[in-house]
Amino acid sequence: MIDQFRKYTPLNILLLSVVGVLLCLGVFTHLPEGLTPVFFEPAISNFTGKLYQGTVSPELNVVITLALTIVQALLINQVVNTANLVGRPSFLAALMYLALASLILPFLVLSPILICNFLSVWMLSKLLSLYRRTEIKPLMFDLGMIVALGSLVYFPFIVMLLLLWGALIIFRPFDWREWLAAFIGFITIYFLLGVLYFWFGQLDAFYRIWLPLTYPFPTSVHIEMYDYLVLVPVILILVLFLFTLRQNFFKSVVHIRKSFQLLFCMLLLTVPSFYLNAELAVNHFLLCVPPIAIYMAYYFNYATKRWFYESVFALLLLTSIYFQFF
Repeated sequence: MIDQFRKYTPLNILLLSVVGVLLCLGVFTHLPEGLTPVFFEPAISNFTGKLYQGTVSPELNVVITLALTIVQALLINQVVNTANLVGRPSFLAALMYLALASLILPFLVLSPILICNFLSVWMLSKLLSLYRRTEIKPLMFDLGMIVALGSLVYFPFIVMLLLLWGALIIFRPFDWREWLAAFIGFITIYFLLGVLYFWFGQLDAFYRIWLPLTYPFPTSVHIEMYDYLVLVPVILILVLFLFTLRQNFFKSVVHIRKSFQLLFCMLLLTVPSFYLNAELAVNHFLLCVPPIAIYMAYYFNYATKRWFYESVFALLLLTSIYFQFF
């Protein structure tokens, strides 16, 4: 399968859809109770209301999630190929994204994190183009607005503001105007939202939006045992990626090196930001899928022993499918 997705051919779009359906079969045959439809943070739901359980059927919930995930996989694949992050055009990034986004049951249902991943991919496409631009203040303003919009859908997305500043450190010499532009773009959205709350006489509710910033950092999170076990193949692939990256790191152009540093910064920010979610749900880690998918695509692009890398990827798929059925 890896060899097929190394090719940049439209046939892989169809094959990607087939893989997506296979990875969801376990959910269709064992639809769990309590599948929740997409919802928003109180910042939006205070005005729009909440979607209730009967709004979206469990079957439709999974189908919509699969369709959105496939679209995201194709989008991130386009970003990776445009930036030439893995060496040559392929569909490996799309395949890795789909495999990771279908890894555990909480990833396979509609959630605000799934919506935010569209924004994550959009941000990556813009951040990876920083090195080509001479004037980026308008771009940073736009990125600040994107982060603010994402935080209205899922509040922990607010940490991406730090990612914008991290990207400036990695790609650009220091210019305080560029740093300020990102922050101004961010506060512009919340200023307009605050005006809306004030207009409707709900200013107290606006202040409550920021309560997650006061949460204590949790000392433990309840995660099912099988969620740990399905991570074993992922960790193995990431270790193999590190060995491959070490061999090729200084052979790569400077932009590629900095791009991988940016992805690491993204991963470093999204993992601990789960404490900003009052429910501490495991589906938060869906935000980690874009950078990890690119890392995995890099390894599989440079792997040479076919029997080994095909076996490793098969282990990833089989582990995911097994725990869905059993």
